Amino acid sequence: AMISPVKDELTAAIAADLGIKNLPLEEQQALIAQFGEVALKAATLAVVGKLAEGTRDDFKKLAEAGDAIALKTFLDREVPEHEDIAKAAVAEEVKRFKAFQSP
Repeated sequence: AMISPVKDELTAAIAADLGIKNLPLEEQQALIAQFGEVALKAATLAVVGKLAEGTRDDFKKLAEAGDAIALKTFLDREVPEHEDIAKAAVAEEVKRFKAFQSP
């Protein structure tokens, strides 16, 4: 059960980022799970968009194989700035989410 304090901290940080920390914890967690999927998709699309045509199939195979280390090695080589691209995509999603949440 080592994970849960970290997960709670992360949840709190994301909730603060998204501006939902006043919601009940269960609602926060549901929104964050939903947001996480959207953010992950956005980050992935942003990175895949930077891949050369011929390497997208390789990316797909590695992603489907679920080998995180091989995938990171591949991305480090093919898209050296992939972490920044992913972060920027997530930051955009945070902005969009906040705009959507605000009355």
